[in-house]
Formats: sequence, structure tokens, C-alpha cells
Amino acid sequence: MEGKHSIPNRLNLLKKIGELTRSLVEDLCNGRSPTLKIDQFSSYCSEDSGKCCCSYNLPKGKEILTLQRESQSRRFDALLRVLLIVQQLLQENKHGSKRDIYYMHPSVFKEQSVVDRAVNDICILLQCSRHNLNVVSVGNGLVMGWVRFAEAGRNFDCISSPNTAHQIPVHVEDVEDIISVAEYILIVEKESVFQRLANDQFCRKNRCIVITGRGYPDVPTRRFLHLLIEKLRLPVYCLVDCDPYGIDILATFRFGSMQMAYDAKSLRLPGIQWLGAFPSDCEKYQLPQHCLLPLTTEDKQKAEGILHRCYVEREAPSWRNELQLMLDRGVKFEIEALSVHSLTFLSENYLPSKIQMGAFI
Repeated sequence: MEGKHSIPNRLNLLKKIGELTRSLVEDLCNGRSPTLKIDQFSSYCSEDSGKCCCSYNLPKGKEILTLQRESQSRRFDALLRVLLIVQQLLQENKHGSKRDIYYMHPSVFKEQSVVDRAVNDICILLQCSRHNLNVVSVGNGLVMGWVRFAEAGRNFDCISSPNTAHQIPVHVEDVEDIISVAEYILIVEKESVFQRLANDQFCRKNRCIVITGRGYPDVPTRRFLHLLIEKLRLPVYCLVDCDPYGIDILATFRFGSMQMAYDAKSLRLPGIQWLGAFPSDCEKYQLPQHCLLPLTTEDKQKAEGILHRCYVEREAPSWRNELQLMLDRGVKFEIEALSVHSLTFLSENYLPSKIQMGAFI
């Protein structure tokens, strides 16, 4: 599938690949051991001294790969094999998944994470995003509500049936003709909550767009959200479980992931507001004790780690109080716990009142 802006990008990337491979061949011909200098990026640190220098745009250092070290030579080999596949995809203007790439040399790659790392390294070397390489992921995200758009000749008319789920397109660069009469965008962590809202006809009663990444969001979901926010300029709220992993998913949407820190600028969504569920909601909504679950040791370690991330202190200090409250009480709960009041409590009471009263952080 050929995107409407893909030809100049493809030619430019193919040129960069040619220059990179020529420089490696020249090193070999001149008796030098080939090296690759890969910029290192970080979406956060845990620097307590106040000397944090994390940036969404600038690398924090360089990593040098050489054939002289065995561990690095294996990574070097994997990178070059993946680069050759990427070159072929670009030359033929075809798309492939990271899983496709893995199965082209499974005995060499050994595990999927080797391919994932190689793809990230190539993106950094070529200064591009993953989709520019024609490497795509199978989209997990779902969307419903008051929006209509087209993608590569296909029309997605959510408005005609606002409570019907549609798959988020994989080729977000081909999305166009976005039309919406929504008042806000609501991101929900889990598909079960998304289906609860669909069953309750939430979007028919509320002019909004609802999106779920079905857990940790994939790249197409985050890119699609980035595009909607850029085009529609709507407020964005996020609803996650009241546990450390829900908050980590919220942080992934807002600040980006460490794995793809090099592309954080095009994936992070800094305008997102945390709508819930908050630890302080326990008392406010009178959740009974049997709806609360004890934090595990792993939960506590996760929460402590999030508390020490530099961006929490710098850009979301109000999150700290809720995170600390969760740790102090030692309990967590799922969004579905609100159903203790009624099956429709989430859609008819909790969400509308929170949005109307501005009860988000």
C-alpha cells in the first residue's frame, strides 16, 4: 500500500541506507573495523539531585557498536540483516511487520526482542519513525463515537453508529478527511470498559470519541490519537485502573515509552488529563472493602519507580499525591469496581460528573 506522501520519504531513506552501507564497506576495504554510532534517547530518568537533563528532542549520549566485541557483533549482524529487509520493503514499496522480519531469519535472531531493537536502532540511524521504514504493527486499538475519516480509500463512518467499535487504521499516515462534532476524546485502558460504554450507549448520550489501546497502547493507536488531537484540538481524558500498571499506561500515552524514546515527540500526548480512577475515589464513591485488592510487592516497586520519574515531578506533580496515597493505603481497584453501585454507574454518573465538574488532573 502506497501512502500519499511516501515516495519522497522512501527515496530519501534509500539514499541514507546506501550511504550507510557504503561507509561500512569502505571501512572493511581500508582494513578498519566497521563501527556504528547510535544516539541514545531517554523519556525519563530517576535523578533525585535536580540535575535532570532529559529532553524529548535531543539524545543523551551515543552508543558505539563494533565488530570487535562478540555481544555487539551479534547485534551488528542483526541490525544489518534487518536493514537489508527494510531496504527491500522500501524498494518494492511493501509493508511488513516485525514478526514477519523475525521469521525471515529465526535461527539468527533467536527471539523477537532482537528484531525490535534492530528496528529501533535503524530508526535512530536514519532519523525517522518506524512507519517510515514500511515496518508496521498489527493494530490493537478501537475507536467509536462522533468522528468520520477515510484511510486509503476506505471510509470509517463512526458517526452513523457512534457506539459501534471500529479498528484503528495501521497506516495512520493515510488517514484524511477527518470530520467530528465531538466535544472531547476519552481514552480507556481496557477493552472491557470500552464495551461497557458501548453497551450503555455512552457515545449516543455524550458527544465524544472513545478510544482504547487494549492495555499498553501500540504505535498506530498513539499516532492516531496524536493526529486527532492535532486536527480537532479537543480536550483529552484518560481512564485507567487504579493500580500502578494503569498509571504506567497513562504515562505511556502522555510522555511516551522508554523503548521508543527516540520518537517521543511524535508519539507523546502532553495534553492528556488523568480522569480516574484515583485512589481518593475509594471514599468519594464509597467503594466497599471487598472491591479493594492489596498491592503486591511488584505493584509497590512499580509505583515507587513511577514516583521517581523526572517527568512526574516536572510536568505532573499532582499525580504524586495520588500515587503516594495508593502506596500509603496499600490497595488498588479496577474501574469495574464502580459497578458495585450499578452496571451503568460508570457511564451515567462517574464519567459525566467528573468531566462536568473538572475533576481531573
